[in-house]
Amino acid sequence: MAGDNEVGRRPLTSYVGRADEENEVRRLLGVGRLVTLTGAGGVGKTRLAAQVASSLTRAFPGGVAVAGLSELRDGRLVARTVADSLGLYDTAARTDTDAVVSYLRSRRSLLLLDNCEHLLDGSTGLITALLRDCRDLVVLATSRCSLGIAGEQVLTIQPLAVPPEEIGTPAEALAFGAVRLFVERAGSVLPSFEVTESNAADVVRLCRRLDGLPLAIELAAARIRVLSPSQIADRVERNSSVLATGLRLSVERHRTLRATIEWSHSLCDEAERTVWARCSVFAGQFDVSAAEDVCGPLGAGSAVLDAVDGLVDKSVLARVDGTDRVHYRMLGLLREYGGHRLADSGEEPAVARKHRDHYARLIEQAADTWFGPGQDETDERLTAAHADLREALSWSLRTPGESPVALEMATGMIEYWVARGAAWEVRDWIDRALASAGPETPGRARGLAIAALCAALHADLPRARERLTAAEAIEDDNAAPYVAHARAFVLMLSTEPNSLAHAAEAVRVFGERGDVRRQMHPMFLQGVALAYRGDLPGARTLLGSMRSRCEEAGENRYRSMALFGLGVAEVGFGGDLDDGERFIRSALEIDLRASDVLSAAYRVDGLAWVSARRGEWVRAAELFGTAATLWDRCGAEPDVALAATRQTFHGATREALGASEFDAAFSLGQRRNPHEALAGPLAHPESERSVLPPLTRRESEIARLVAAGLSNREIAARLVIARRTVETHLQHISHKLDLTNRTRLAVWVAGHEPL
Repeated sequence: MAGDNEVGRRPLTSYVGRADEENEVRRLLGVGRLVTLTGAGGVGKTRLAAQVASSLTRAFPGGVAVAGLSELRDGRLVARTVADSLGLYDTAARTDTDAVVSYLRSRRSLLLLDNCEHLLDGSTGLITALLRDCRDLVVLATSRCSLGIAGEQVLTIQPLAVPPEEIGTPAEALAFGAVRLFVERAGSVLPSFEVTESNAADVVRLCRRLDGLPLAIELAAARIRVLSPSQIADRVERNSSVLATGLRLSVERHRTLRATIEWSHSLCDEAERTVWARCSVFAGQFDVSAAEDVCGPLGAGSAVLDAVDGLVDKSVLARVDGTDRVHYRMLGLLREYGGHRLADSGEEPAVARKHRDHYARLIEQAADTWFGPGQDETDERLTAAHADLREALSWSLRTPGESPVALEMATGMIEYWVARGAAWEVRDWIDRALASAGPETPGRARGLAIAALCAALHADLPRARERLTAAEAIEDDNAAPYVAHARAFVLMLSTEPNSLAHAAEAVRVFGERGDVRRQMHPMFLQGVALAYRGDLPGARTLLGSMRSRCEEAGENRYRSMALFGLGVAEVGFGGDLDDGERFIRSALEIDLRASDVLSAAYRVDGLAWVSARRGEWVRAAELFGTAATLWDRCGAEPDVALAATRQTFHGATREALGASEFDAAFSLGQRRNPHEALAGPLAHPESERSVLPPLTRRESEIARLVAAGLSNREIAARLVIARRTVETHLQHISHKLDLTNRTRLAVWVAGHEPL
């Protein structure tokens, strides 16, 4: 639908052009650094902004970033969302704003920030910081109101053009955007529909009555399967005085939009109306199981699935493709309307609690299935539910007495948050839950220990020690292995003694409790500590055991960690070099499949050590360069615990080559794809192949991979970028080439490859 849908997603329908508005937006972007598209909800700001942004990729060699805020309800997460859109990991001890500024400061880039109106403070704060510190950045924002930032250029978007009341032929009617949009949407519902001499006047009457508002037109077009244009127009006119209350639309001309939403609501049966209202608690996309948990039970004989199907048919819910499970999402204005209905019904507190409970159970289920063959599926489910995990945490923190549940949710699956590059975010959720929960809260010591571990992940050792001291002051035997684990990590990062003993204690106690998943990281720490102590056989035995347990369980993420530990032990401490290389390469293969950028940085760095030990100095320097690009993406450097070994190999490589030759090889490596580290001497990367006009280099690269049959997930793994980034590029390609499916894109690529 038009309006508030997230711009980073591939559009479900083609774009009905607004040539004059597009040209004006481009002109404003050429003379100013902040352009805000304003207008009422449903007027088409998002689609217009996305179309313009997709056409400007050549003008911004630093990239076009797209961040949709419609799923957010917490202004603290605006900068994190932008960092996500840039593929940045938050592993360094810096704020999300600092990470975004650091990345964009030297780049000529365009940032599209969509749906700012409900998070004005967070949006304006971030934009102000970016425009101040990133001199070559241009921002295109959409909002129902202006942002009030100095230098802002505001363009109010009007509805689509409508024909005059007296129109002649169907061809004349189709010259207007409102009519074209209605025909296109009606055709997607009823393929045989077209404007004819007999119905042209009614189509025009309807589009005029709907004031050319895209959302209203789409809602009306959804009824074309059961009503004619004349019947739809008659019903819209009869309902024009029945206004939906509570929607934040002050412009008189948009009463029709409110009336259209109210009319759509009146066409639903009682079960559909109930599910519409209850689904308004979802912040993002949701699957059937979530809908059934949150919306049920309905009245006798009514099923949630049937109601969901009816709402999809009426265009209230949109089906989201591209995942293994079918998901649904609700447009912002329709969610807002449903939210008012839910509040009026008195059910809001109970439904919100059901929503929170569903996602708390999802975290529990993820914890049970993460260490095993279902890890990828678990990650997919959590990723799809990310916006609602945030909303469930936020609800628990703002609802009296519920912060202990927030603490349990935030600490239950830190592997997920770290893997998606959101260690800082989960650290913030934990800290907020600890601050909100009372001193007698069950699990507080465990929460403090995990908070210490998260602080250590950012190398914030003072904060980590403070949290550990607070955890140790609480007498709680259940927290003992968590405290030992965090203590071991802190001691290793600070190169202090006794890391080995604390890691071994955590492994022992977690083992006694049958908690294999939580044994894994302290077991890695224990194995590396043995290698540092000079006990290479002990390190091999322990890390080999960790690897075997992962392989037996069908687990991959911790298996990669075990393999890397074995590689570090062999390469860094005088072991078998061939074995070490084999271990690190196997770990890198796992990480690249999972698009785990931080882990891949460690592995590529490790392969540079291998080349340095062999005296392959040029290759070592190139690999250090490839790793550096990954470290930069993460805003991180190798942990202190590995720094001494890395510095030895890095320094030896630079000395052997000399500064000039080292820098040249390092620079070449920075332009390489990490996959090439697995292929022997680094060959010319995919990105150096010719561009396919009018696509950019990156778009050409993605188009070729689509033509080769790779899925979005496989493309993300191949290029070591986020899947949402792939989806954004595909949206740009779709707009440029006017191609609506992957098969047509593959045919286009085949016909445009140079001979």
